[in-house]
Amino acid sequence: MVAVAQLVEPRVVISAVVGSSPIGHPIFRYLRLSVLLMSLLLAGRAVAGSPVPQLFVAGDSTASEYKPNPKNQQGWGAVLQPLFDESKLRVVDVARGGRSSRTFITEGHWDRMLTQVNAGDFVIIQFGHNDSGALNTEPPGSTKPLRARGTIIGIGDESEEIDNVVTGQHETVYTYGWYLRKMIADTRAKGATPILVTLTKTNHFEDGRIECPNGSYRRWAWQTARDEKVAFMDLSRVAADRYQRQGPEAVTAQFIDDTVHSNLAGAEANAADVVSLLRADPSLPFRKMLSKRGRAVPADRGAPKTSVCEPLVQ
Repeated sequence: MVAVAQLVEPRVVISAVVGSSPIGHPIFRYLRLSVLLMSLLLAGRAVAGSPVPQLFVAGDSTASEYKPNPKNQQGWGAVLQPLFDESKLRVVDVARGGRSSRTFITEGHWDRMLTQVNAGDFVIIQFGHNDSGALNTEPPGSTKPLRARGTIIGIGDESEEIDNVVTGQHETVYTYGWYLRKMIADTRAKGATPILVTLTKTNHFEDGRIECPNGSYRRWAWQTARDEKVAFMDLSRVAADRYQRQGPEAVTAQFIDDTVHSNLAGAEANAADVVSLLRADPSLPFRKMLSKRGRAVPADRGAPKTSVCEPLVQ
């Protein structure tokens, strides 16, 4: 519009404005036509180029993607997309193996993810498996490598100053809950929706019963979600009850050579559990975004009376 007007000689514009029929002057008809064409062009671009909502998965090795490997290790975030219609939702798995809520942030993975997050997107936040590690140096007698990835237990505002033995930098270490709250606030600042998810369940049976206590990271994630009023999914509970139904032998077949990391079959089972929880929350729009395969996954109905998990209480 401005460029067109600047090309018109002043006397033409003046005569059009002060003439007996300014609206009918050719220049005004031209300008109206230009506005109409530009509006149609922008509308077409908005329809053709608008990206579908994105669902980001921020987590550790249990959710991260792995290239083909001898152990067939795979994380659930890597196999989540087939459960959704790609024309309605795009899954972006940014989970990284070995990361805690702290190191996912301090190593820059979180900030890099945020550059891709748009208003209307969703961010799943799932950490805890690595948060129990040492804050800085390993205790005497430990044979574990120096990783300095642990967080202070709980969800309070406690902090500790350290000189990081890995990075050589001074660092303030916070609680598990503090890092979750930062992720929630950052997600909301982008106009996106945060979703807190409890840990994948480890393969620990005791006398034929899977262990699923009400404590530590499962409870802290729930408390943080409650306090911050964000969507919460108790994947630990859903997976534990599934394990109990399937039994130790079938569950062990879903893991590699340890009790934490899933193979492809285990990853797909965890992804289905995630979908069952996502579609069960009426405040989230995921029911309309599922693929045919995703629609075959029933929505979670809450903890059954026979649940092996202790209820989440204060």
